[in-house]
Amino acid sequence: MGTCRTSSSAVCPVLGIDVVRNRIKGFAQKKVTLPPGRQKIVILDEADSMTSGAQQALRRTMEIYSSTTRFAFACNQSNKIIEPLQSRCAILRYARLTDQQLLKRLMEICAAEDVQYSDEGLAALIFSAEGDMRQAVNNLQSTVAGFGFVSGDNVFKVVDSPHPVAVQAMIKACYEGKIDQALETLRELWDKGYSAVDLISTMFRVTKTVDTLSEHSKLEFIKEIGFTHMRILEGVGTHLQLQGCIARLCRINMQKP
Repeated sequence: MGTCRTSSSAVCPVLGIDVVRNRIKGFAQKKVTLPPGRQKIVILDEADSMTSGAQQALRRTMEIYSSTTRFAFACNQSNKIIEPLQSRCAILRYARLTDQQLLKRLMEICAAEDVQYSDEGLAALIFSAEGDMRQAVNNLQSTVAGFGFVSGDNVFKVVDSPHPVAVQAMIKACYEGKIDQALETLRELWDKGYSAVDLISTMFRVTKTVDTLSEHSKLEFIKEIGFTHMRILEGVGTHLQLQGCIARLCRINMQKP
């Protein structure tokens, strides 16, 4: 790797046309002596944030300097990379990390940095990260900086998302047909300032992990929560929308033969 020259454009706040025309093209034009089979590498992190004009400008640069320079695009949403660029690349898709992989790395960091934590704290970090190692590490660092101890409550205060224990209690109340209890829990979460998107997203993720729900009920709950999520994303993110979702969830189990 010592003979490979690399330029990282992640330091640029916006990967616009000027960056492509100046920094990237300038690096590709540099004459360097490398062993046979070795090329310069340009790594564009978060390439899906590039403007369409910048991506179009990059097409020509990739064609001209393809014999001396290799381009690597790292992104979360490949559909935001224009088709001409995708056709010039070998696409590698990586699955999200498993909970075990996240846990192993977090425990290694805690041991190396002498961080005090609880099992509930690590579980909260894994839950909030959703398979994103960078998010998990950032949340860990923020929790330690803010509280000095990694507990479940501290983590959810840092990430500012609804506590899954409260959401789980609400889902169980719906399953048991206790609509008043479920609505009261919803009101408490709403009064804490959580948005409709935050609440419905947490409901979706928590429902998949509730063991007391039957398989049929779990699938019906997920379907109903999904429909409500769609309506919220369309712009109807009101408290009434969430109350309607709770009412429909309670009715699902009541309609079972």
